[in-house]
Amino acid sequence: MTDEALVDRMTLPRPDVTVADAEEILLAHYSLSGMLSELGSQQDRNYRVDSDRGRYVLKICHAAYEARELEAQNAALHHLRSRQDAPRVPKVIATNDGREIVVLTVRGRGYQVRLLEYLEGQRLTEMRYLAPASVAALGALCARLAQALADFDHPGLDRSLQWDLRRAGPVAVQLLSAITDSAARDRIAKTMVMAVRRIQPLAPSLRLQAVHHDVTGDNVVGHRDAHGRVIPDGVIDFGDIIRGWLVGDLAVTCASLLQQANGDPFHILPAVTAYQAIYPLSDVELKALWPLIVARAVILVASSEQQMSIDPDNDYVRSNLDRERAIFNTVMSVPFELMEAAILKAAGADVAAPSASAWLPLLPNIDLSTIAYVDLGVRSAHFSAGNWLNADMDWRLLARAATENGTAATRYGEYRLSRAALGNTRAQATFALHVDICLAAGSAVAAPFAGRIGWKDQHLTLTDDSMTLHLDGLNPLVEDGAMLAAGDPLGSVFGEASSLGGLRLQLCSVAGLEPPLFAMPREAAAWSVLCPSPSSLLSPGADAPQPETTELLVRRRTHLAGAQKNYYAAPPQIERGWREHLFDVEGRAYLDMVNNVTILGHGHPRLAAAISAQWLRLNTNSRFHYAAIAEFSERLAALAPDGLDAVFLVNSGSEANDLAIRLAQAHSGARNMLCLLEAYHGWSAASEAVSTSIADNPLALTTRPDWVHAAVSPNTYRGAFRGPDTAASYLATVKPMLETIDAGGQGLAGFICESVYGNAGGIPLPEGYLKEIYAEVRARGGLCIADEVQVGYGRLGHYFWGFEQQGVVPDIITIAKGMGNGHPLGAVITRREIARSLEKEGPFFSSTGGSPVSCVAGMTVLDIMAEEKLQENARTVGDHLKARLAALIDRHPIAGAVHGMGLYLGLEFVRDRTTLEPATEETAAICDRLLELGIIMQPTGDHQNVLKIKPPLCLSIESADFFADILEKVLQEGW
Repeated sequence: MTDEALVDRMTLPRPDVTVADAEEILLAHYSLSGMLSELGSQQDRNYRVDSDRGRYVLKICHAAYEARELEAQNAALHHLRSRQDAPRVPKVIATNDGREIVVLTVRGRGYQVRLLEYLEGQRLTEMRYLAPASVAALGALCARLAQALADFDHPGLDRSLQWDLRRAGPVAVQLLSAITDSAARDRIAKTMVMAVRRIQPLAPSLRLQAVHHDVTGDNVVGHRDAHGRVIPDGVIDFGDIIRGWLVGDLAVTCASLLQQANGDPFHILPAVTAYQAIYPLSDVELKALWPLIVARAVILVASSEQQMSIDPDNDYVRSNLDRERAIFNTVMSVPFELMEAAILKAAGADVAAPSASAWLPLLPNIDLSTIAYVDLGVRSAHFSAGNWLNADMDWRLLARAATENGTAATRYGEYRLSRAALGNTRAQATFALHVDICLAAGSAVAAPFAGRIGWKDQHLTLTDDSMTLHLDGLNPLVEDGAMLAAGDPLGSVFGEASSLGGLRLQLCSVAGLEPPLFAMPREAAAWSVLCPSPSSLLSPGADAPQPETTELLVRRRTHLAGAQKNYYAAPPQIERGWREHLFDVEGRAYLDMVNNVTILGHGHPRLAAAISAQWLRLNTNSRFHYAAIAEFSERLAALAPDGLDAVFLVNSGSEANDLAIRLAQAHSGARNMLCLLEAYHGWSAASEAVSTSIADNPLALTTRPDWVHAAVSPNTYRGAFRGPDTAASYLATVKPMLETIDAGGQGLAGFICESVYGNAGGIPLPEGYLKEIYAEVRARGGLCIADEVQVGYGRLGHYFWGFEQQGVVPDIITIAKGMGNGHPLGAVITRREIARSLEKEGPFFSSTGGSPVSCVAGMTVLDIMAEEKLQENARTVGDHLKARLAALIDRHPIAGAVHGMGLYLGLEFVRDRTTLEPATEETAAICDRLLELGIIMQPTGDHQNVLKIKPPLCLSIESADFFADILEKVLQEGW
């Protein structure tokens, strides 16, 4: 085809074929009738046909397309359908007389018509968010398709097509003539010139083969996996199939992914990695990939702008234009060199680092071995109590170190804690690409290599063929444009005599680029290629040690018992906490919405000081006599209802519940214990025996000892009886169990349950349930145990103890978790006569339960809770958050119910609000998506379909709103 014919074809509107016309064509040539609905297309006219015989797509294109081009499309479909390793593709449907292409005329214009099977599935463009798993799956699909087409050939593949990236430059020139906005036209043109300049020297080495050339979100369909994510597995619309560059095929796919990248070009990298694992590209092809993606972005936006001028009523083009502009803006947001490095690393290719072995000293009069490097990372001992949030904290620490040492410097490659931003959905740029040096003003600075000087706005650069040195804080002795030899003086550190000055140092291998001072963690590896470490100009200490998150996880799983699981499949390495926030080693801040252990919040300085002071003074076992154990026991007893005045101090909730069961058995003389299904009470022998949650122990329902009797769970949302007025119905299911125990003649030791159904997500028990069941248990001589480990101690906001909501007083209270704010501390509070019953079996003590340090920790927690009004905060913020979560139910069908009160809440996800089918896999995926957006959240309940919302009680209204806003974002966009 001539270039003139291609230009003519580019200006064609869609075929003028109406629904009525299409119905006649279907009936005449295929004996088909049915409901027709138009599908989007730029230059074809496509109709979906819903008939009694199935679903089809009627494709109508202009006669300007050569027959062999359509024949190539059909042949490719036949070829792929014969390959078991190929993706799903539609079947070609022949006419009544066996033809696969029909040539006809409508109102004097010639068209070519085909009928294809309609390939069922969900299109990726219907998704506002694509998870990395979906992105990788699209890359893998593109690779499988290209691999399956590698041995396909047809004369119709050799065609002139505006989308052929080999012709991107000339096509762009033609398309740009239709854009009337001169500023937009110039920007697009300059971008294409930059891309073409990078592609041209690589072009001879790029492989040619049959490629689909349009594996995009519009042209693939997929299925939802168990987590609700769309995994592409089918390809439609082979209208752009050509013999073209293999890497160009992947470029088209990656460009389409950028419309859902939220401005992040690194979003494409999982697709590159997945493609490379199946159908590897050469290093040259990988280097061409990003320029080709840029070229594709230019053609997309220019073509749509042109098509709108030709066919202004084309809603398909209009809807695509905003997305294509977003793609273009994304590719323009980063340097070509950065994405080349990122793509090479994602593909596992080696990226050569520039050599600095022959460089001369930058600071000729400084003994580099004396430089003190200041730790400004997440684990630095310099940081506490949020002091890193002060805007100039890093400089203060640097200046202090220089004052003490003479010369001090920050470290390259350090993830700076001061750069972490609270309440942000994106990881911040925390990775330092530069070094700041604090040293004596007037210190000499020399050129480490020969090069040309640049001087602008107090910023000096020294550039040679491969590297640019960037310096700030210099009093220069050179002029802009001067050529220097290695070792020539550059100037001196700015500042008054006898004072300290600051010198900022950065290297960059891209001439003319002003690099950022910090990079986001996921971009750090690529930016490190462009901006290498300046340690060769200083000393090895200038390089911060890099996190070993993956290696540490391997070591953890190698040496820690397998039963001790961790959150998340790929967990962040959390190394610092502050209030309701956690920080990983890369300086990413997370909102902690699940950590009910730290009731005060993380890193409370007063608690840390109290524990430290007591540890320096004394820490021993609880058999010694010291003030703290008496004072703490007294304060705990004062918190309990009258009559509960005997306190046992232990280390955990499991121990507390274990001891409570022993007390009930010792006091009653019986062994049988009544508990509830779906419950969790701990890991010790006795507390695990009464734990029936199949989420915590899949064998829980079949492995209970004979002295454990599990009653039907009074789950007022999804249980056998629903609603708050179901106490009598649930009690009726317990009475036969009690009668069986009575008939056995061995008595009932007691009943244990959480006062609010914490393990099920904070579901309240039916009104009056505990009052009635407590009466039944006590009538048989048993004791009633309130497990307040998760839900008590002020967390509910409206009540200090969960049992207060039910208007009952238990015989035994167990507490732990938050009472030590992370310090191992638990307690049992009971009546004096019950406590004495245990003495018949001998004395009880816990070596570290009730130690001086533990008691001081417990009392300090109570002091801070009172002074900072944390129970009141739990009520105020919790009520606000619950209302925000309840509003989600009206807008999102997956949100079934909100449980709990205060800051013990649960949001239950269901697939169907009538059947209440648990959305288990979706809940796990939602938690993963929340982590990606900066929120720590985990599922709970037997079905693991309830968000376990139990943050530190210092949670602010702003943080609660951030959580609710981001959760809604996830529910709107997908996971």
